[in-house]
This record gives sequence, structure tokens and C-alpha cells, in this order.
Amino acid sequence: MTVDLLTFGESMVSLRSAGPLVSGGSLDMQVAGAESNVAIGVTRLGHTAAWAGVVGADPHGQFIVKQLRGEGVQLHHHVHPERSTGVMFLEQRTADLSRAFYYRAGSAGSTISRSQVDAVLDAGARILHLTGITAALSPEARDAVEYAAERAAAEGTVVSLDVNYRSKLWSRDQARAVLAPLARHATIVIASDDELDLVAPPPKGTAAASPHDEAGAAARLLGLGVSDVVVKRGAAGAGVYTAEGHLDAPAIAVTSVDTVGAGDAFTAGYLSALLDGEGVAGRLHRGILAGAFAASTRGDWAGLPCPDELSLLDAARGSTQR
Repeated sequence: MTVDLLTFGESMVSLRSAGPLVSGGSLDMQVAGAESNVAIGVTRLGHTAAWAGVVGADPHGQFIVKQLRGEGVQLHHHVHPERSTGVMFLEQRTADLSRAFYYRAGSAGSTISRSQVDAVLDAGARILHLTGITAALSPEARDAVEYAAERAAAEGTVVSLDVNYRSKLWSRDQARAVLAPLARHATIVIASDDELDLVAPPPKGTAAASPHDEAGAAARLLGLGVSDVVVKRGAAGAGVYTAEGHLDAPAIAVTSVDTVGAGDAFTAGYLSALLDGEGVAGRLHRGILAGAFAASTRGDWAGLPCPDELSLLDAARGSTQR
């Protein structure tokens, strides 16, 4: 059965500390993963979403499966009999700074392959959502991402690519070599303002795109056939470049509690609005709303909104402006 959004990648167990890990104390266990965060966000906003991946034959893998099913995400997962589920420790070092420590090398999630993705694509999806994280996990995961992007684009499926660069997984040059060709299959490219040079082709006569030439990079991506170039700027809001022009929107002022997952929430809001037929302004606004919910609540996805909650922040902002 065709779903609204299909994504695949690695979901991990996140063990969160309210203070420095070196001080000890209790840890809160949650599910973390850019792709599953987006799947949950889209599901919360009233659409169907499916996630494909591999977990270990361990309690951590069972926890991930239980949590995603509880959020209504359709699962196409394998259980690896020998490799472990990835684990991430996250410490709240100060009120404004958190640090992540990953234990994912050789994890079950890194073994996702073309054959698994091929079977899931057969079921059909309106949007295929990919991230650069999955492509960085292993050669077989990269092959799966490249195959999925090429196949989905050839079949007319909307392909969403969120760069999501992770310096702990690969260098910028390594990422650019893989992600720039992937962008040629993308309908929507989503990137932070310092990531566009990893997917945009360089200007003629130069070796690489400049990380500071946002408009130029967006124009070159549009020239490749990308329809939406979406730029996430955190507390400075976001912008969208299309063939019709360029639209910016400020962030919604909230009390920032936990920014981890806010970018994924923005992506979920943007894609859910696209599924609802919203125009660029509506997509951008919903993405910013969803990101604000995530940043002002703890956890990667726990505070993501349902449709009838989207107006709450607008209402609160209106009351503070009167």
C-alpha cells in the first residue's frame, strides 16, 4: 500500500543526561535518528509514513521498534542476529550547549542494503526522504541511498534530500563527492546554510562551491532540476528558493529547551505541508512551527505537534505582540 512518506536509515537509542556525563546520574532513554524523527513528525501531522532499517537482536532494538510502532510509523525492518543497535549518549553540558557521543561503528543500522530498500520501494510512496547521514554509514548503506534516489526519481516519486552533514562520520570532501551527485535526483534539497556547498555544483571555472554563496548555490541546484532548495538557519529562520523566486521567514520566538531534532521537525513540517498541497509560504511556515515545537520541548520528537496544535504557537505569538 502506498504511503505518503518513506524513509530509511539508522535509528539509535539515545541516553540523555541532564548534566555533564562525567558527574554520573540518571539517564533518560529515547529513540534518536534523523529519518525516524521525520517519519514520526509526518505521522503526527496526519499522514502515513514508513521507516526501513536494521536493528540489533537486543533490548535497544526492541525499544526502537516498540516506540516507532507506538507513534504509528509503518516498519519495514530487519533484525541483525550479530550486530548491535547503535547507541548515542547526549549530555546537556550547559543550558545552551549539548554534546553527543556516538557508539555506532559497525552497528546493525549500518548494514541496510539495496535489496532491503528495493523491496520497500515496490510498495510505493509519494515522497522518498533521504539524508546524508545514511550515505555516510557504510559502503552498502551509501549504495542503498544512491539506488533509492535514482529509482524513485525515474519513477516520478518526489525525492527529498536533507544534507544533514555529520563531521564525525566523514569529511566535507567525502560528503561532497557522494551528495552532489545525489542532488541531481532530488526534487527537494534541504540544507543548513553552511551545507549547500556539499550538494551544489561549483560555479564554472572553479573547483568547489563557496559555503557563503547561498543564492548562487541555490540557483545552480535549481538549474539541475531541483524544485525547492530549502535553507535552514536555526534561530534565524529559514528560506526557500524556487523557480518563482526566493522567500524567507523568521523563526518563531520560543524558549529554547532542546534544539536536538529541531531541524528534522522543520523537515517534517515542510513535507507534511507539501503533502497537503500547501504553497511555498505555507510549507515554510509549517516547517518553522514544527521546528519551534521541537526546540521548546525536550527530546528529538516527543514535543512534535499534531495538526490541531499548530495554531497554538501562532496564537501565543499574537498575544505577546498585542
